[in-house]
Amino acid sequence: MENKEITIISKITNMMYKLFCCSFFLLSFACNNNPKKESTNNVQKVNKETIIENATFIKNIPLPDGYTRIENGEDSFASYLQNVVLKEDKTVYKFDGTPKYNQDAQYAVLDISVDKKDLQQCADAVMRLRAEYLYTQERFAEIIFTDNENIKYKFEAPYTRDNFAKYLNKVFGMCGSASLAKQLKPASSMSNIAAGNVIIRGGFPGHAVIVMDVAQNAAGEKIYLLAQSYMPAQDIHVLKNPMDENLSPWYAATENEIIYTPEYTFKKSELMAW
Repeated sequence: MENKEITIISKITNMMYKLFCCSFFLLSFACNNNPKKESTNNVQKVNKETIIENATFIKNIPLPDGYTRIENGEDSFASYLQNVVLKEDKTVYKFDGTPKYNQDAQYAVLDISVDKKDLQQCADAVMRLRAEYLYTQERFAEIIFTDNENIKYKFEAPYTRDNFAKYLNKVFGMCGSASLAKQLKPASSMSNIAAGNVIIRGGFPGHAVIVMDVAQNAAGEKIYLLAQSYMPAQDIHVLKNPMDENLSPWYAATENEIIYTPEYTFKKSELMAW
C-alpha cells in the first residue's frame, strides 16, 4: 500500500476515535444529576469566600498606638465606608486606563470602578459612595442629588445595577462640588468629625474629600482618614497626610484653621455632613 493511502486511512481512524470519545463524554455527562449547576455553584462560592477572606478593607488600615476605631451601627454609612475593599495595586489609574501623573498622594486605592468616562471626579466620588451605600440598603427613594439650579435628580425604577450606573453618569454630568456643597449641611465641629462627613469647597472647579474612618484615644482625641478622586476622573484613593508623616495616612482632628491634603488645601469650616 502506498504511503499516501496509509496516511489517509490513519487520518480517518483518528477522526473516528475522537468522535467516539466525544460521544462517550457527552453521554456520561447527560446521565449525571445536573453536575454542571452543582459545580458552578461550588466554584462561585469558594471564589467569593476567598476574595472576602483575603481582602483588605478600610477598617484594616493600621492605627497609631493608643487609638481605637469608633464603632458604628451595622447599617450606618460609617460602617459601609469602613468595609469598602482596597485594591492590592496602589497605583491610581485615570478613566482611560493610564496611571495618574502624581503617584505620591495616595496611601491605598478603593476597589470601586471609575468607569471609562471622564465623569467620576472629586465631588462625584463622594456622591458615588453615598449612593452606593443607599443602594445596598435598598433606600432607593433617598438617592437624590441636586444640581446648581436646585433641580433634583432622583433614582427611579427599575432598581437594577445597569439603571443605577446610567443614573450616576447623569448625576456626575449635572452635579458637582458647587451643587453638593449646597446640598450638604455644616458639621458641628472638628471634634465631632464622623465617617461620612465631607470636606468640600464648592466652585468651578472646587474640590471635595470624604472622611472614610475615625478613631480616638483615651483622651478623646480623634483622627480620621480622607479619600478623594480628582480631575481627570480617576480611582478613588485614601490620601496620605503631608502635615504629619508619622501619623499618615491619618489626620488629627484639631481646631487648626487649615487642612492640608496632598493636592488641595481646605479650611476647617468646610467640614460638612449629610
